[in-house]
Amino acid sequence: MQPQESYPLANEFVLKASGLNVYYGESHILRNVDLQIPKGEMVCLIGRNGVGKTTFLKTIIGLLQQRSGSISYESNELLSQPPYQRARHGIGYVTQGRDIIPFLTVRENLLLGMEALPGGMAKNRHIDSFVYELFPILEQFLNRKGGDLSGGQQQQLAIARALLGKPKLLLLDEPTEGIQPSIILDIERAVQRIIQETGISVLLVEQHLHFVKQSSFYYAMQRGGIVSSGPTSSLSDAVIQEFLTV
Repeated sequence: MQPQESYPLANEFVLKASGLNVYYGESHILRNVDLQIPKGEMVCLIGRNGVGKTTFLKTIIGLLQQRSGSISYESNELLSQPPYQRARHGIGYVTQGRDIIPFLTVRENLLLGMEALPGGMAKNRHIDSFVYELFPILEQFLNRKGGDLSGGQQQQLAIARALLGKPKLLLLDEPTEGIQPSIILDIERAVQRIIQETGISVLLVEQHLHFVKQSSFYYAMQRGGIVSSGPTSSLSDAVIQEFLTV
């Protein structure tokens, strides 16, 4: 087991998970998970496939319920809140596989992100030009069906859609999976700009080492538990070999 470190107590956190246990039926998936995300920073959750990373994200957004433990978001307990309410309180979620609606246009997919805002899409129809600055291709393809985009373009659309809900915490589940290297770099740059210019916090689940190293802190998961953590600058070759190498 690798050493674990914590953030300095002076840091202000947008989310804290404490002693989190989650089951699928009687299968114990997450085991006493403790994880903290500071405001305005990117934290990375690493680990091999099937160790519980996506389960953790689904628990934060409310698609799964913990059997024990707590999730505190901006000092408020999330346990009783359904997913739509968590989204309206400022948690954005970009799923693995992106979940673009293929028969809707790029513009229509983007407008769906505004459902998380007060009044939903009925009162929010203006697409913030910031998402076009981040992902210029979306403005060019506004009237194209989402299903006609490449995988990389769909990923950019999914991130932009989440941003239009004005989240304070953005959950990204393997955003570089199956994407060509040039667009991976575009996505990395966009996420860094999002953090720097908006102050959004990001929890990144990722296998791509270059992207992982752009986070400020990492947690490594194995068999549903956190087994190593620390500043990403201290990420050793041994940890990389154990938790990132397939």
